Amino acid sequence: MANDIDIACQQVLQQDASVYSLQRLVIPPEYADRLTPEHLLERYLVHIRGFTGTLVRPTRAHGRLEFRLAGCRIALLSFTESPLKTEGTACCLALRICGGLLVQTGECDRGELTFTCRPSDQGLEVTLLLSDYCPLLLGDPNPRRWRKHLYRWTQAYIHKVVTIKFLGRLYRELTGKRGCSRVVKIQVAQGEDI
Repeated sequence: MANDIDIACQQVLQQDASVYSLQRLVIPPEYADRLTPEHLLERYLVHIRGFTGTLVRPTRAHGRLEFRLAGCRIALLSFTESPLKTEGTACCLALRICGGLLVQTGECDRGELTFTCRPSDQGLEVTLLLSDYCPLLLGDPNPRRWRKHLYRWTQAYIHKVVTIKFLGRLYRELTGKRGCSRVVKIQVAQGEDI
């Protein structure tokens, strides 16, 4: 359908058992000037809180951004914000993972969630990328098959749904156009599909 919103997606478990999860959307050029990585991050945080019914609460404290469960001071995920970075025509804002209950012990300083805006021929490419992340559910660098399935059907699935819903909502808010989000599989990184 002409009103469908195409969202490119890839989720893989890489050879070192780290997660690579990319979701990408192209915003038409007439709306491109409204978006920056900082704006994406702020809209994403509002979306997380709303999508989870305030069960997960993004909180800024002590120079960190944390995703906490409601009524709890313990972080599910904890991030440090890197300064805005320009790479060619792309503008990126990275949240470096620095801890949390959902991260493997010993891998707390590894991984990042990146918000990128890049001009393209069709408009503005908006990308959310979770990379080099080592989830606690996988256990270690050599996860057993049952752990992979557990991760795939819980945390990976939730992350994918939340991000796709976020990008679809962002598109509708910017353009005022309604439509269904359609996931289009892409191949960027090598690994085992999640």
